[in-house]
Amino acid sequence: MKKTKFLFLVLLIGCGINSTESEEKPSGNELPHIIYILADDMGYGDLSSLNNESGIHTPHMDRIVREGIYFTDFHTNSAVCTPTRYGILTGRYAWRSRLKTGVLWGYDPPLIEPERITVASFLQENGYHTACVGKWHLGLGWQPKNPEKAIETKFRWDHAFEEGDDSNVDFSKQIIGGPADLGFDYSYIIPASLDMSPYVYIENKSVVELPTDFTPGKNQTVDGRGVFWRSGEVSPSFQFENVLTTLTDKAVAYIHSRENEREPFFLYFPLTAPHTPWLPTDAVEGVSQAGRYGDFVTLVDQTVGAILEALDESGLSEQTLIIVSSDNGAHWTPEDKEEFAHRANHIYRGQKADIYEGGHRVPFIARWPGRISPGSKTDETMCSTDLLATVSGIIGTPLPQGSGEDSYNMLAAYFAKKLEEPIREYTIHHSLNGHFSIRKGNWKLTPHLGSGGFTQPNNDDPKEAGKNGTLYDLQKDPLETTNLYNEQQEIVSELVAILDSVKQ
Repeated sequence: MKKTKFLFLVLLIGCGINSTESEEKPSGNELPHIIYILADDMGYGDLSSLNNESGIHTPHMDRIVREGIYFTDFHTNSAVCTPTRYGILTGRYAWRSRLKTGVLWGYDPPLIEPERITVASFLQENGYHTACVGKWHLGLGWQPKNPEKAIETKFRWDHAFEEGDDSNVDFSKQIIGGPADLGFDYSYIIPASLDMSPYVYIENKSVVELPTDFTPGKNQTVDGRGVFWRSGEVSPSFQFENVLTTLTDKAVAYIHSRENEREPFFLYFPLTAPHTPWLPTDAVEGVSQAGRYGDFVTLVDQTVGAILEALDESGLSEQTLIIVSSDNGAHWTPEDKEEFAHRANHIYRGQKADIYEGGHRVPFIARWPGRISPGSKTDETMCSTDLLATVSGIIGTPLPQGSGEDSYNMLAAYFAKKLEEPIREYTIHHSLNGHFSIRKGNWKLTPHLGSGGFTQPNNDDPKEAGKNGTLYDLQKDPLETTNLYNEQQEIVSELVAILDSVKQ
C-alpha cells in the first residue's frame, strides 16, 4: 500500500499536478494586492512576538502577527540565500538548476532559466502589475566590454577584487536575464548581497550610476563583528549605510504609485538586511539587547513598518496580502551566543548555511484583512517553494503544465484550517555545502553527518560514530539532540528512498 501511494505521488509530481484547488477564492473580481517582504538572514527568534526572550523589540512585525497569522513550521528550501530565492520565484528546488551548492556572486550569469514560469510572470499574465525592489542575487546578464574575453567571477570566500582589476563589464549597456526579463514590470535592485560587488543600483535594465570608484572593503576584525564587505567596483554616490533606506523609499513610492490604479499589484521586496554589513543607523544604535545585529534587525522592523504605513496612507491595507519571511536562518554564531543572551534562531540547532533546523526554519507571518483571522497560527509544515502554487490558488487560475513542480497550494493553512492530512507529504532542504535532509511528518532524515554549513564539524561528527546519518523526531526532539538513525531503520529506508527518487 505504501509503495502504491508513493508511486502515485511521484506520478503526480512528474505531471506537474502539485497544488490542490482552493475553495477559498476572492469573491467577485476583487483580487488582492500581494507584498512579499524577504528579510536576509533573519532568524525565527528575532521577532519578539515569536520569542518571548528575544533581545529585540519588533513592534511592526508583531503587528502583522497580531492582525494575521504566523507559521511555526515554515522552512526555506535552502539554508543560504541564492537557492532560496530561486525556490521562491520558480516553485522549484534550486538543485534542479545548474546551482548544486553554494551561492552566486555579483558578476555571475542568470540562474533562472529564461523560459521558466515565475511568480511574477504568472501574476503578470493574469492581470497584475509586478515590481521587484531590493537584493536580487539570482545572477544577471552583464554585457562584456571585450566579447572575446570571458567575464570572470572574481569573488570567492577567501579573496576579493584588487584596485585596478578589470571585470570586463560594460556597465553602460543594458542588462539581460534580470527581473525585467522574468515577469517584473518595474525593478530597482542591487545585484547581490551588500557585501558583494559590483556596488550599484539597477533600475529595470540599466545601471543608475556607473561604478567608476573602488572600495577597499571592510574587515570585521578591524571594524567590528558584522561590519564587512568585499573590495570592488562601486558607484561614486553609493553609500552602504543608506542602502536599506533607499530601497525602502523605492518600495513605499511604488505602493503610492498604485493608489489609483485598477489592476492589482505584486511587490517582491527582498531586503539587504540583517545580512552583513550590519549598519544600524544612529537612531536605532543601542536599542536592542543583541548588539549591532539586534539594532540592525530593529531597522528591518522599521522597514516593515514603513510598508504598513504606506498601505494605510494609500487606503490599500484592506485589499492587501502582506507576507514577511526570511531567506534562511540567522548567522548567529556560538561566539555571538556567548556574548549575548539573545537567540536569533530561537531554540533551534545551528545557524545560517546548516542543514540543522536553525539553518532553514524561519519566521513566516502574513496578514490579509477579512480573509486571515487575526491572531491565528498554524503548525502546518510549509516551504518557501510554495508561493507560486499558493498565488495560483489565490487568483483561482491553474499553473501552466510542468511549472513549479515543488510548489504546493498552502492557502488552507493561511486560513488556519484543521486538515485531516498534511498538504505536503514531505519537504526537502539542503545546506550550503550540499547536505540534504528530508522531512516527513515528525521525522527529519539527513543521510550525512555534520552541519554541511558554518557550524563545526561541518562534514563529519565524531560523536555519531557508527552512524551514517541522522534521524530526529522533531515533535519530541525539536532541538535535534537524540539521533535515532540506527534505531529506526524502517523509517530511514523509507525516507532515503523518497529522497533518492526525487533527486533523480
